[in-house]
Amino acid sequence: MITLISIVLILGLIIVLFVNLSPQFGGNPSKEDMQQYQQLSYFSQGKFHNLMPTNMDMDFTEAIKMLPEFFKNDPTRRPDFELPVVKRDSLELTEQVHETRLVWFGHSSFLLQLEGKNILIDPMFSEVPAPNPILGKKRYSKELPIAVEKLPHIDMIIMSHDHYDHLDYESIQKLKSKTKAFYMPLGMGAHFEEWGVETSKIHELGWWDEIQANGVFLALTPARHFSGRGLNNRFSTLWGSWVIKGKSKSIYFSGDSGYGPHFKEIGEKYGPFDFAMMECGQYNERWTDIHMIPEETAQAAQDIQAQKFMPIHWAAFTLAMHSWTDPVTRVIQKAEEIKQDIVVPEIGDFIILDENLATKTQWWKRSN
Repeated sequence: MITLISIVLILGLIIVLFVNLSPQFGGNPSKEDMQQYQQLSYFSQGKFHNLMPTNMDMDFTEAIKMLPEFFKNDPTRRPDFELPVVKRDSLELTEQVHETRLVWFGHSSFLLQLEGKNILIDPMFSEVPAPNPILGKKRYSKELPIAVEKLPHIDMIIMSHDHYDHLDYESIQKLKSKTKAFYMPLGMGAHFEEWGVETSKIHELGWWDEIQANGVFLALTPARHFSGRGLNNRFSTLWGSWVIKGKSKSIYFSGDSGYGPHFKEIGEKYGPFDFAMMECGQYNERWTDIHMIPEETAQAAQDIQAQKFMPIHWAAFTLAMHSWTDPVTRVIQKAEEIKQDIVVPEIGDFIILDENLATKTQWWKRSN
């Protein structure tokens, strides 16, 4: 018994030291910031809240039952072939670009070139979406379209929330010296300050806040999700989606979100959108309130009045129990059913909004 207690205490000490000494966990909003948040309708008792009732509960018994299923060695949860990745080089990304275009890095990470600006969205470029590589599974593709170090100077980085598959410590360390400004939901600035980003570069927004950022219109809009990087800071920072508008193009980025009426509200206020990146992956019947199933993704794209949308939050990591192609198969079927235009570009391919966007190949299917 003494030996068992000693092992438990040692493990507990290791966990506490890991959480408190590892920079990946970031920081927490100050007491002064928390006091200011009190005036917001979606903040109370020290936490941010969703606009509608959202079930986040999973009792201990259910969680234990889920573990074998989660860690099951299911070959359908990862590609059994090397995913095609279109390689980009520094020169083509630094040349003068007149059209609006994007490069997808898989999952929810993008480089957006708009109005002559280089904008990174949720730049997660590491191999594993976890505070330590041993705590997660590796990215599907061995390489990114371009190495982080070879990216051009970045005018702004836009963040949706602070989960590890969206906010990556190592990526920010590599990007902070070559980035002019960072835009994020309330409270997230504490992470960036902890990681050495100059305070003058950090800009926090609440839901429905708007800002002109170096000639680009930005609005942080609601999402139905949650936040937190540590053991006891869930809901301590805000989460959200983004409206991004240039002179001629309007773009929507959903971040992570369960389905809800906020999509129609966003569409009515800011739509229609030329292009939308909509969450579609890492879902499960146990957490449908915070991650849409594919059929809801297609409907949400229609709700926000997207002329064309692409499914994101898939094709990079396994964070749920569905097969890795289930998201794209189901969302295409639903989009066709409701006559909502959809495009599924290859990782790294240029998504040029001035062109007639179309899915070139079903690259997620293995070619024999």
